[in-house]
Amino acid sequence: MGQPIDVTGTVRLGDVALLDTNRTLTGQDGEGYESLNEARQGATLPARLAERLFAADRDLASVFVLSNGLSLERNGGWTDEVLDRVTDIVRAFLVYYDQETSEPSLVAMDAPAPEPAEG
Repeated sequence: MGQPIDVTGTVRLGDVALLDTNRTLTGQDGEGYESLNEARQGATLPARLAERLFAADRDLASVFVLSNGLSLERNGGWTDEVLDRVTDIVRAFLVYYDQETSEPSLVAMDAPAPEPAEG
């Protein structure tokens, strides 16, 4: 249930990664977060996405979501591995059921975000 989000483009500019998607994630106003705790305070879809991204990467410094784009700032820049992990989180964000097992996905929207990964 739910469809994956297609990440249609990524650009790295130093510590910033820009992701374009095929889904609108906010209205005309963007939302930005600078910590896991700040994202946990929010009650919106972008806040939940930011929460998952911060939980997955301790070096993430900020998440800004505007319409179908994300701007992610990461201390220390971006490796292919880290960018792939972040992209996978975005892709799976709206998927509630795993299509192969029919079990609820770990990325279900109301599941708590995992604890931050050791970095």
